[in-house]
Amino acid sequence: MAVPTAVRKKNERVESRDNRWLKRFRAALQERPGEQASAVGVEGPRLVEEALRSGLGMEALLVADSGERHLARLKGLVPAGLRVLRTSDRLFASVADTETPQGIALLVEPRSWRMEDMLGAAPLVVALAGVQDPGNVGTIVRAAEGFRASGVIACRGSAHPLAPKSIRASAGSVLRLPSLAGTSPENVLAELRRHGLRQYAATVGGEQDAPDADFHGPCAIWIGSEGGGLPPEIERGADARVRIPTGAGVQSLNAAIAAAVLLYEAARQRGGVGHPGERSPTKEGEQPLRFSGSPTRMAAPPRR
Repeated sequence: MAVPTAVRKKNERVESRDNRWLKRFRAALQERPGEQASAVGVEGPRLVEEALRSGLGMEALLVADSGERHLARLKGLVPAGLRVLRTSDRLFASVADTETPQGIALLVEPRSWRMEDMLGAAPLVVALAGVQDPGNVGTIVRAAEGFRASGVIACRGSAHPLAPKSIRASAGSVLRLPSLAGTSPENVLAELRRHGLRQYAATVGGEQDAPDADFHGPCAIWIGSEGGGLPPEIERGADARVRIPTGAGVQSLNAAIAAAVLLYEAARQRGGVGHPGERSPTKEGEQPLRFSGSPTRMAAPPRR
């Protein structure tokens, strides 16, 4: 619940590692959220600023001695009534999930999204199956917002979009873009089909090059794991399988890069990218963006 605007800020000094607020920050900043995430933690001045501007509910702001300079810059965004906790750099480091903590963190209450929130007039949904790296998931969410997708679904087995590393990699996009997590890929496939979305599976064996796919209408793009690609049932159940051609010798693309390329192509076809006044070549007789070379797998190679 958002903090009241008519109440004066509450300022407290935290001196104990066992303080209940430090425990809450530690859990929010270091642990994977549950399927129904309550408060999540954002750390660092940039993410805290994004969260303060988001209009979301906030529980508490934690500021280390070294983070006072960030609080001074952001104080105009801090709502009245928000609990402001001050602590030492040592105690702040004990709750932070980064190697070089920047001294400021915020507990924020994410929105509870539904599938319907992603389904507008011409939805463009990204569905993730087995994308386990939270950095990739966050980067995909960032690309999805940048290329005007309507939402991201991280199926069961993928990293949670609200995991601390996902939030950082998204640079705050996950606080704004609708996202869902925890449902099986098979159920998501069926639900998207029920809503009339054409589903594209990104795969090394795709029959269509990405620029030849038609992303104009309601559609979903499936991205598979960094090592194994998409589950066979998703490849079989999709309406079409697409590939990204690359130069010779490139066997695979990182999952986030593959998603960004496909999202760019979808946005280009829909007229959502380009310089001001520039028209996207989507009409009959005009040539789409082309890639030269051979097809590539839509995932990163296995880690060694």
